[in-house]
Amino acid sequence: MTTRSARAAQCALALSPHLDDAAFSCGGTLALLARAGWEVTIATAFTRSVPAPGGFALACQLDKGLPAEVDYMALRRAEDAAACKALGARPLWLDFAEAPHRGYDDAQALFAPPRPEDTTLAPLAQALAALLAMSPALVLAPQAVGGHVDHVLLVQALRRVLPARMPVLWWTDFPYAARPGSHPARPFAAEMAGLPECIVAGDAPARLAACAAYTTQIGFQFGGMAGLATMLAAAGPAERLREQGRTAPIGLSLALT
Repeated sequence: MTTRSARAAQCALALSPHLDDAAFSCGGTLALLARAGWEVTIATAFTRSVPAPGGFALACQLDKGLPAEVDYMALRRAEDAAACKALGARPLWLDFAEAPHRGYDDAQALFAPPRPEDTTLAPLAQALAALLAMSPALVLAPQAVGGHVDHVLLVQALRRVLPARMPVLWWTDFPYAARPGSHPARPFAAEMAGLPECIVAGDAPARLAACAAYTTQIGFQFGGMAGLATMLAAAGPAERLREQGRTAPIGLSLALT
């Protein structure tokens, strides 16, 4: 992003918990913005490489077919760079460790409330405040559907530092909200229910291309490329977001519900 200037009025900042969440959830919207001439930055919070992982953190790597000596997060950052290229966005990686490296030691813990001993919230809020000080014209962020602790912490941190009049589009977290038969947690449902829902007819091919770049995740999350394509096709090109503030002038075709 640039400093406040005539160009800054055309900056969009997507705040992604992990290296795939923004593309999975609102990639079509981000591609549409970029195509309309916006400067789009995807800032991902939890991207730190952790040498010699062990326990559950190592298991999360091994179950994707990656040996222990591979720098898993370096692979994921490279995937993210390719995904951002497909969307016409710029990647920005913040230096926070994912939950399995912070003492969340099983899958159940990942979807439980943040632990009192987890000290991530305050420094994450400080990092987000520094990004928001660049005065983006639009912020995009997760609703934390699914209740993953890293998503929840990002929303909590953003709510601490978000300027009152800064417009936000809160995306519906994919694939959590789209899993057949699931009833994902919605820890911020009350707050989001008070905001109008909008539907963006995004750039579906660009979203698919960006999602496909996350090769370490496709098999684990979707069972392969066919599964990814099937889930995205079932979800359709429309991306559902909650609108906070005045986002209508951003140049997108928004259908409010």
